[in-house]
Amino acid sequence: MSDAEWLLAEPLLPLPAWRWGRGGRPEKHCRRVIVGAIRYVVDNGCKWRALPVDFPPHATVYSFSVRWERAQAVDDLHDRLRDRLREQDGRDAELSAAIIDSQSLRSAETVAAAERGWDAGKKVNGRKRHVAGDTLGLLMIVPFTAANVQDRDGGRLLLARLRQVHHRIRHVWADGGYAGRLVTWAKKRLALTVETVRRSDDMTGFVVLPRRRVVERTLSWICRRRRCVRDYERLPEHHEAMVKWSMIILMTRRLARPTATRSHAA
Repeated sequence: MSDAEWLLAEPLLPLPAWRWGRGGRPEKHCRRVIVGAIRYVVDNGCKWRALPVDFPPHATVYSFSVRWERAQAVDDLHDRLRDRLREQDGRDAELSAAIIDSQSLRSAETVAAAERGWDAGKKVNGRKRHVAGDTLGLLMIVPFTAANVQDRDGGRLLLARLRQVHHRIRHVWADGGYAGRLVTWAKKRLALTVETVRRSDDMTGFVVLPRRRVVERTLSWICRRRRCVRDYERLPEHHEAMVKWSMIILMTRRLARPTATRSHAA
């Protein structure tokens, strides 16, 4: 991590217990090095045991990763960075619209057979991640199902969790795979308007579709990190944390970019 990235991330991490007077000893390893080690695993896709010796012991890094995940510290860090990026772009931090899509992932042998399925359309045996992103392409939520779960069925889980986490959401864009009963169910049960963006009959070859391209770009951003290209995690919560760390890397780099560079890129 650069100095600018660490200055952004450090205040958003939870304080150690001893700082609150709850006992325990001061942490032996610098938190910046711990966060850097977690980002290294996510970015390079190596095993925890394969961490270079420059980092703290792999058991220590893994322990911090799981502890922050269970305490929802990773969720808080991710969401607060997303809010800052939205405000920097002149948007309201509170979200009112979303774009959804799904992506089937091949699973390693570490994923239990009961939690994986065969996606006949994509010829993939593994899990499926259901992604909801905002209109800038920033991640909102990413629940998981077996890959054989249809988008319409996985969409119910996705939209229900989206409504639970983001109460102001009113409009959702999706592709044709979510059309049908899901649209009626979302309107009746969740007060959400699901608008499907379809290809017209006269389109041939690759065509960039409005709104859908935004969430497809989000999926490509996630797959820049090797640990997220394939599902290696025994528990889906661990892979969800990996996906959020991949977006944390992207967001801290954007926020740490000099203002002149940002304005030139815009």
